[in-house]
Amino acid sequence: MSKLFEKSSINGMGLANRFVRSATWEGMAADDGSVTSRLIDTMTALARGNVGLIISGHTYVSPEGKAGPWQLGIYRDELVEGLKSLTAAVHDCGGVIVAQLAHAGTFAAEQLTGEPPWVVSDFEGLAKTTRHEITVAELGELAGKYADAARRAKDAGFDGVQIHAAHGYLLSQFLSPIFNRRTDEYGGDLPNRVRIHLEVLQAVRDAVGGAYPVLIKMNGQDYAENGLAIEDAVAAGRLLAEAGLDAIELSGGLLTGGKMSPSRPGINKAEKEAYFREDAQAFRDALGIPLILVGGMRSFAVAEKLVDEGLADYISMCRPLIREPGLIGRWQAGDRTDALCKSDNLCFGPAMKGKGIYCVTEEREK
Repeated sequence: MSKLFEKSSINGMGLANRFVRSATWEGMAADDGSVTSRLIDTMTALARGNVGLIISGHTYVSPEGKAGPWQLGIYRDELVEGLKSLTAAVHDCGGVIVAQLAHAGTFAAEQLTGEPPWVVSDFEGLAKTTRHEITVAELGELAGKYADAARRAKDAGFDGVQIHAAHGYLLSQFLSPIFNRRTDEYGGDLPNRVRIHLEVLQAVRDAVGGAYPVLIKMNGQDYAENGLAIEDAVAAGRLLAEAGLDAIELSGGLLTGGKMSPSRPGINKAEKEAYFREDAQAFRDALGIPLILVGGMRSFAVAEKLVDEGLADYISMCRPLIREPGLIGRWQAGDRTDALCKSDNLCFGPAMKGKGIYCVTEEREK
């Protein structure tokens, strides 16, 4: 049997295989961030499709951290009942689901929040509209917001939480010299830039306990001039692992684009897959906690080789599972042909129009 279909666990969270659904923005929540039947249907399709671990879409932990319309929220207790219906439905289908906790920072949707986006540093050229530079006092409150969100996730029945610190969202901005130009204890050298992550991790751990899985999604590199470098990312990962983090999902790139987009187009051959593999090697050489690798996975053979060679413990995918929520079940049943995803990124268009994310290419091919 392939290692990809071996059972494993992350801090007691049992997983049926080594495939992970990486978080995205589904655009299926209600205006206030509450769960809808469409979102439940999307998650249960993944569970029925044998995805080993489902990571929810990025859930905003505070109103001013909302990234876009119809985004799932976890910022107040009243949302927990709806979230319970989501996790219960996934569990009824045999799935395991983790809540991703996020704050958009400078990428927050001001037209939706009614507030200037919060930023690590406010400097000329950052944006065309007003930004609010986070004070030290507000940073203490921020850790509490993540902790409260983690408590809600646990109360709602999620099997764990993942802290979103990738792609230029708020926690990613603290690690990145592009965004972080602070001169206080949260800026400058790497130990200062990772300080808020350690504070958030500790606050979350205090809220959920030691036996509850806490993961992080982070960049190996920003792939942008003066951005986060692999050496600093590895050092940050090591500090987080030493502080009790249970697993890292490794990604890269920024929402602003540049050399490496988090959702890179045109993945049409094996050589273009796993485009963060070199960063993964650096993390594997330095860290001893489970590593989840995302980034252009489209073929069973590439996924299997990454795990067989020890470059990753888990294989994470998003866009292929938008088109084929049953992809993992198909592979497990013996049909090992590549994912049908064309990597054209058209799937995000409908979500921007309030229709939710789905594969436009598949619709056109019918």
